Amino acid sequence: MESLHSKKITKPSPQVATQKFLDIAEIKEDVIVLKNGSFRGVLAVSSINYDLKSSEEQDAIINQYQNFLNSLDFPIQVLISSRKLNINSYLEFLDGKEKEQTSELLRMQTAEYRNFIKQLVTVSNIMDKNFYIILPFSPIENKDKGFFSNLFNIFNPKKNISQKKEDFETYKTQLFQRMDHLAAGLSGLGVRVTPLGTQELIELLYNSYNSNVFNSEALGKVEELDIQ
Repeated sequence: MESLHSKKITKPSPQVATQKFLDIAEIKEDVIVLKNGSFRGVLAVSSINYDLKSSEEQDAIINQYQNFLNSLDFPIQVLISSRKLNINSYLEFLDGKEKEQTSELLRMQTAEYRNFIKQLVTVSNIMDKNFYIILPFSPIENKDKGFFSNLFNIFNPKKNISQKKEDFETYKTQLFQRMDHLAAGLSGLGVRVTPLGTQELIELLYNSYNSNVFNSEALGKVEELDIQ
């Protein structure tokens, strides 16, 4: 009699189970590729002290930002990442400086300063904020392919792969053009704009989906990651 549980059931790892529900297919060549075929690029944007500007400078910033928004013909998404500030490395740096001091007075002052910083961060809820702009690009899919076209792709896998690589390069170029346009528009506001590479994109997504992790994980180099 055949058992109903004759096949061995293996429980998927948490990583595989999580990736199943994500819309991200892969990250390569500084681009996020979603499962529906669309692309995403991410720009890291610095902040400005708007309240410290004069009234004339504030009006100029508002006008420049309005012109920037009117120049866009594609949607954008603004992401603000807030995480509790981690100063453990800075406290360790101060601890090392305290031990290096040859003067007893300087050693005491360094220790008092280190304790003050530690207590300040413990009592106050100091957050580390990072600002990002996400740019989408959705390639137009050719829905007019017939039976013979699909059959030709099956029997010519090399040509199909070559075509996919060519399409990827084309779509990536168009996405980067949008990123350059966005960076040029934001530079007039006095902010610094930096596109995220593959390494930064992986770390951003990892820290975003692991918000309970206090320390921001610094992953190894992409080329050295062991992906199974």
